[in-house]
Amino acid sequence: MKIQSYVLGVVSTNCYIVSNENTKEAIIIDPADQASVITNLLKEQGLHPVAILLTHGHFDHIMAAEEVAKYYHIPVIAGEAEKELLADPDLNGGYMIRKNITLKADQLIQDKDQITLAGLKIQMIHTPGHTAGGMCYYFDKEKILISGDTLFLESVGRTDLPTGNAKTLIESIKQKLMVLPDDVMVCPGHGDRTTIGYERTHNPYVGDNDFWD
Repeated sequence: MKIQSYVLGVVSTNCYIVSNENTKEAIIIDPADQASVITNLLKEQGLHPVAILLTHGHFDHIMAAEEVAKYYHIPVIAGEAEKELLADPDLNGGYMIRKNITLKADQLIQDKDQITLAGLKIQMIHTPGHTAGGMCYYFDKEKILISGDTLFLESVGRTDLPTGNAKTLIESIKQKLMVLPDDVMVCPGHGDRTTIGYERTHNPYVGDNDFWD
């Protein structure tokens, strides 16, 4: 497995390309914007995408999803509880950049679902709080977690946007992410990578001595 990140769009969103080095199949996670940049990167590396995974439905994570999906004839996969937010610009924030952004996922997933894409097994972890249908994607064998805007380096996602809830977010992280092994690498929707162990010790929101208790 190989994971690459590219910062795209107006709010510097991390788009991840996860690939199987043996088969050259790939998964695109959060195609934030600039569809041509994403397709060119895949072509340059001879990668063949099989699906698009969305951590959540905010505009800055989905703007290139429809175009890339149509180009490669691949499905868009998102959390079941994110269906309404994906479809409504007033909820997904499209209105903030004066764009009518709507998207319909081809496949809706739930907490604890497990799927195999590009020969890689992925566990779905529903982490509501940033949005109602936010999903983290855990590659158990490789110990890699794609956390979207749920968990950041020494921080957590904002909760003041539609369907967000601060208490729910902290509960999601503590109950579902902080139980993972310390050496799991966390790849967030914005900013630098971190590890579960580092966040357990240093994140003031969810660490051992957090101020939310």
